[in-house]
Amino acid sequence: MKSRYLLWLVLALPAAIMVYGYWRETFVYGEVVHASGETAARLLIAAMAATPLRLLLPRARLPRWLLMNRRSLGVASFGYALLHALTYLERKADLATIVEEAGDVGMWTGWIAFGLMVLLAVTSNDVSVRLLRRAWKSLHRWVYAAAVLACLHWMLSAFAPLGASMHFGLLALLEAYRIWKISFASRRQGPPAAAA
Repeated sequence: MKSRYLLWLVLALPAAIMVYGYWRETFVYGEVVHASGETAARLLIAAMAATPLRLLLPRARLPRWLLMNRRSLGVASFGYALLHALTYLERKADLATIVEEAGDVGMWTGWIAFGLMVLLAVTSNDVSVRLLRRAWKSLHRWVYAAAVLACLHWMLSAFAPLGASMHFGLLALLEAYRIWKISFASRRQGPPAAAA
């Protein structure tokens, strides 16, 4: 998919269907909140899996495509997380209930993950890369914390530890491979030669 606009259309289409279905009451609250949350998690995993997949499968097309489009996938992940949060807030419609429920570990993990995703989405543009320079990369490493918190939120709030474990477990394996591969490569190169 070479066109960025076509990619965004494809990424936005499920959200449009969810919103329209919820508005027309053909989708119930549980369906929309579940589907938007899972889509957000899957897009986040796809964006994060790009580098380890490229190391694992250097000649495959999919990892290359993921690397080229991971910023779009990350921003789309935030978009679905936003839909997930707005659907929840619209359903509760009571600040006292929202604050009370936010104290539950299954909820505050989700809210912190969402807050991190807001920060990452706002700075996922070329202007931020130029302004922040080296700090941009450090800032975007917070995606790992967001992923861990999103996993916990999914496991605890949806009462679905198996689905969350399978999705994020695969990402954890890929990240472990990435760390091992980079570490193995640096060991093979050995320490830098001393200057004569």
